[in-house]
Amino acid sequence: MRVAILQMTSGVDPAQNAATVVAAIRDARAAGADMLFTPEMSGLLDSNRERAAANLKDTDSDVVLAAVRAAAAEVGLWVHIGSLALKGERADGRLVNRGLVIDDTGVIRAHYDKMHLFDVDLPTGESWRESAAYAPGERSVVVETPWAPIGLSVCYDLRFSELYRQLSGGGAKILTVPAAFTVPTGRAHWHTLLRARAIESACFVIAAAQSGTHEDGRETYGHSLVIDPWGEVLLDMGEGAGLAFADLDLARLDDVRTRIPVLAHRRPIPAPEERR
Repeated sequence: MRVAILQMTSGVDPAQNAATVVAAIRDARAAGADMLFTPEMSGLLDSNRERAAANLKDTDSDVVLAAVRAAAAEVGLWVHIGSLALKGERADGRLVNRGLVIDDTGVIRAHYDKMHLFDVDLPTGESWRESAAYAPGERSVVVETPWAPIGLSVCYDLRFSELYRQLSGGGAKILTVPAAFTVPTGRAHWHTLLRARAIESACFVIAAAQSGTHEDGRETYGHSLVIDPWGEVLLDMGEGAGLAFADLDLARLDDVRTRIPVLAHRRPIPAPEERR
């Protein structure tokens, strides 16, 4: 399976971001890719909520999703949109941070809403309250593709290993972790956590990332990664926007899972006994 990874510096204009993704779809297909993976918030990255509100749509009206579906069908390429900010159906009006898998005919095969939301005050002075605008997802998702089942997640989910246990236990052979990691947390934890998820799940990991200084002033870490089930880094895109490729030898999964059969050896973990 040949995968293409789009590392982006998404801005505040969905039409421009859509053009970037569509160009990547065409370039990826021309280079022989089977599937393209894009970062979290591929359609809009804007911390100014008042300005962003004018560009937020639902699934049926989002211009980025429509453009990607049309381009995927035009060239015959599967696409994983890492995530889009979309209006949901919730009574409280909160958005969803939704990843979508689109097949080579433009059909949405699956979607996943980010389950773990990032609410924190950082030592750098940055403050994030994702739950103020977004509702958490309530289910894990594994989607079938012609190559392998793919388990979906988004960014901060990376820190919660139980999600990836569910995904690999549910048949996933590839895990996706599209992200917009901050620079301090990226430097400290990005590579370590992604390699851990690959090793403990005996899965390939594909993590398309945002990178650079964005129009709204934030900075993201970059370093989109592709990691094999043994924890070896097959691709590290470093900093800056661009398109890169990696070839996945899916037979490697059977080799790794035979050598260290962690999936077969898993057991239910009871709750700790009461401390006395």
